[in-house]
Amino acid sequence: MQHEFTYDVTMFRETFESRFTYLNGFLRNVSRFGSRPALFDPRSGRRWTYRELNAEANRLAHALRASGVGKNDVVMFALLNSPEFVFCYLAAHKIGAIACPVNYRQGAGEIALVIDDSLPRAFLYDAEFGGLSCGALKLCSHRPRVMAVVGKEDGFEPPAGHLAYEDYVSGQPETDPPIDFAPHIYDETTRLYTSGTTSRPKGVPINNINEVLSAHDVMMHFPLGPLDRTMNMTPWFHRGGIHSGGPCPTLYAGGEVVVLRDFSPRRCLEYAEKYQISFLIGVPTILSMLARVQERIHADLSFLKGIVTMGAPFERTACEKYRQLLTPHIFNGYGTTETFWNTFLRPFDLPERSGSAGRSCTDDEVRLVAVHQDESRAEPEELVPQDGKTSGEIIISSPAKSAFCYHNNEELTKAKFYKGWLYTGDVGVWDEDGFVTVSGRKDDMIVSAGENIYPTQIEEVLNAHPKVAESAVIGIPDKLRGEAVAAYVVPLDGSLTVAELKEYCARHPLLSSYKWPRKYCLVEELPHTATGKLMRYKLRQEYK
Repeated sequence: MQHEFTYDVTMFRETFESRFTYLNGFLRNVSRFGSRPALFDPRSGRRWTYRELNAEANRLAHALRASGVGKNDVVMFALLNSPEFVFCYLAAHKIGAIACPVNYRQGAGEIALVIDDSLPRAFLYDAEFGGLSCGALKLCSHRPRVMAVVGKEDGFEPPAGHLAYEDYVSGQPETDPPIDFAPHIYDETTRLYTSGTTSRPKGVPINNINEVLSAHDVMMHFPLGPLDRTMNMTPWFHRGGIHSGGPCPTLYAGGEVVVLRDFSPRRCLEYAEKYQISFLIGVPTILSMLARVQERIHADLSFLKGIVTMGAPFERTACEKYRQLLTPHIFNGYGTTETFWNTFLRPFDLPERSGSAGRSCTDDEVRLVAVHQDESRAEPEELVPQDGKTSGEIIISSPAKSAFCYHNNEELTKAKFYKGWLYTGDVGVWDEDGFVTVSGRKDDMIVSAGENIYPTQIEEVLNAHPKVAESAVIGIPDKLRGEAVAAYVVPLDGSLTVAELKEYCARHPLLSSYKWPRKYCLVEELPHTATGKLMRYKLRQEYK
């Protein structure tokens, strides 16, 4: 149906759709905060102002343009939290390309699948992951036009055709590249990958308006402003890294990003004190490590406005401990790669509401709907009672922060998105005030230290071992990670040992280290239904 307006919407629509972009927001800060700090790298001691950061991003943007990278091309990068990560993110915006950070904790085979799914024109990687990245490039079918290595690493020599980053951008102009494409708020600007139910990766497209409104969401909920410094304690390749106090919102707000290359609790606390960090961002498991170190070193954290976490709930005892040792300003969010965060606990909710995932964020709607015995999907209106007892599936409507689809995967898009809602597969309860408590999964996904792990992928790897007849993988409670991976294996050959399985998994190119089983059990048989379906829940019951 054609909508009728009471006024001429032409200029508003054209202006809004072409100009309300992330790049324009960043460039406004270059104009108004040009001499203020934007990015600081403690490792090198180098600080970039907004004007200088813009110049660095421009050098890379011009180099990519000269290599034929442009509108809708993918710029993929396997980089630790680093200045170059930020340059890649901004440069992609400047040329209308899609920034695609890679989870470098994956195996070479997994990264190869991501490369072949997104077909990047450019692939940049940290020399620290030289072997991993080159292994992935050998395994994949697609060959990027540009391959560049950042930094140097003892024992790693880049192959022929792989350029050093500094050589690649050398001599390039520092001026803004021309906008020779038509920007639009629906343009895909970032693509993140999250684990799939099989070995196939899930590409999550994030469009221009999603980037802007994700930044607005953080600015509103922290709140985050131009005088703040943020430091992520987890990798930026996650949605909760790049968008929760990472480069996206901080540079849009006019604040300063402090780079933590890799996590160390002592270093985090020392940086927080020395550089007067406003917001630390991480996952709850990290807070337990920070608290243990803080008991010994007593860093001055008086400048902290908050520690923001995602990925798992806090228990009340732990929450009270963190509030006392670290800061009373603790935030905890729940969400997905597809939708960012969607429920939130703020400091005034804690410790009373600890254990819950909070209630819906300002621009989001979160519901719990019926779980049908026949596994059919409930309608968004089939709400379960808000009594804190009745279980339902958590569904999320986040029109500001989600593109409501997967890249190159129509089947999964139809399975997970319905009528403007993401069906998360998480099960929980909610109360009369809308506070959600997550209790488990409809499916068998394992969440370990904030990483989503699907048992079927690990089982496929184990079942390929010549001495394995069958396997089943479940998540088991783990104090540090929340859940850990446990593998139940039926040997085909009586000589099979746990040590043999450990070595096999550690060497397998399709298994990231965080997916390696922490516990192995050799068993005579596994529980199945009458139709032969594996009953993982029986193993979970037996473990308890």
